[in-house]
Amino acid sequence: MPGWGIALIIIGILVAIIVVLYFLGKKAQKKQNEQQAQIDAMKQNVSMLIIDKKKMKLKDAGLPQQVLAQTPKLMRNSKLPIVKAKVGPQVLSLVCDAKIFDEVPVKKEVKAVVSGIYITSVKGLHGKQEVKPENKKKKSRYQRLVDKIQEKGGAKPLK
Repeated sequence: MPGWGIALIIIGILVAIIVVLYFLGKKAQKKQNEQQAQIDAMKQNVSMLIIDKKKMKLKDAGLPQQVLAQTPKLMRNSKLPIVKAKVGPQVLSLVCDAKIFDEVPVKKEVKAVVSGIYITSVKGLHGKQEVKPENKKKKSRYQRLVDKIQEKGGAKPLK
């Protein structure tokens, strides 16, 4: 019966870990909601010319020294989506929201919603918005063989 005692101890530890993770997740969610409220309060519409966009390390991005001083040490080495844009006469490095980074057109004038140095959304001003085709994954040799057999067998329409 000593196996039951060990199992109960392991189950107790797992329950304690789950409870701790639950409360940490709740605290992180609350913090994120507060940050989002601050971003929404400070947002403003700006017309800008996008010069370049890259994912680069925070310390290599050319952001102000005050921004680097405020970021945690672990975050300084991580890569962030950085957009170089001309806003009026100034060329600035701005941090872009990861959700809209792929939609930001390069070498185009756009209307952007900016909160401090953070770009939250982008709309094109002039010309057509380029729609990039979705990245199609390369098919494996097996998948190409299955497609070829289905096509010859009549299960798939011919190309």
